[in-house]
Amino acid sequence: MKRRTFKAEGAHAGRALVDAVAAELALPVADVRRLVDVGAVYVAGKRARDGAVKLLPSQVVTVVLEEAGQSPLEAPKPAAPMRVLFEDADVLAVDKPAGLNAQPTEGRVGGSLVDLVGEHLGRQAGLVHRLDRETSGVTVFGKTAAATSALAEAFREGTARKRYLAATGPGLEAGGTVDLPLSKDPSRPGRWRATRAANGVPAWTDYRTLFAGEAFSLVELLPRTGRTHQLRAHLTALGHPILGDARYGGAGSAGSLVAPRCLLHAHALELGHPRTGRPLRLEAPVPDDLRAFFEAAGVRVPEGPIVAVEGS
Repeated sequence: MKRRTFKAEGAHAGRALVDAVAAELALPVADVRRLVDVGAVYVAGKRARDGAVKLLPSQVVTVVLEEAGQSPLEAPKPAAPMRVLFEDADVLAVDKPAGLNAQPTEGRVGGSLVDLVGEHLGRQAGLVHRLDRETSGVTVFGKTAAATSALAEAFREGTARKRYLAATGPGLEAGGTVDLPLSKDPSRPGRWRATRAANGVPAWTDYRTLFAGEAFSLVELLPRTGRTHQLRAHLTALGHPILGDARYGGAGSAGSLVAPRCLLHAHALELGHPRTGRPLRLEAPVPDDLRAFFEAAGVRVPEGPIVAVEGS
């Protein structure tokens, strides 16, 4: 993340926001207007939506100039279309494509999964849980306040059962449980570390290896908690980061196979319906890029209900 921050002092005080930013950053006014339009400019900690607003003395202005290696002015790479997996009066479940942000980011509004769901419904819906940008798969929204609250409680209390599929380097053990707490890695911004050496938040992940080949392992991940970057950090702690996960040191290839992205997919989710209580089982088919990677090695991806790891 690359930002520029300045105070509205001297000539900037009382000046229109776009003019002040253009002068401070030596940018064309037209570019600054576009930065405001995409949501990359903040005044006093709040996203600015009006480039003509007059700055008050000592107000702090922040401009996001780069996010994830990309300028907010660059057109985002097109993601695959969103697929609806289930919808009724209370719940909307979609298959989030890889490469799509779950929510608007600090440097951009619009084009996120939340925005696409809003366009589908014609109104906002409650996002219950999030997947990382490069992760694909099942994502659930509540269509009413009551449904959103009940769904969020299911995730918070651990009654929502999740299955992920991931590919790692070869040699991963047959299965087990990782119970390492998570904390932010002070030496690597944007990463989390799984260790008992820091005062982290509790996190548990059950896993079983479904395929162990010379080039890579296919692993089923059954998280009991839902922490930020939990699966990525836990597999890294095992010495087997997810293939294609550059942030956590995952290799970009396995033998002759190239990982097209971080090879992590939210495959299935089981939870009770927020109003009726009846079981909901939601499954997002393995996307084409991951399926091609697995099938090139002759690996068949699993289907069927989520089964707890023995002894967990």
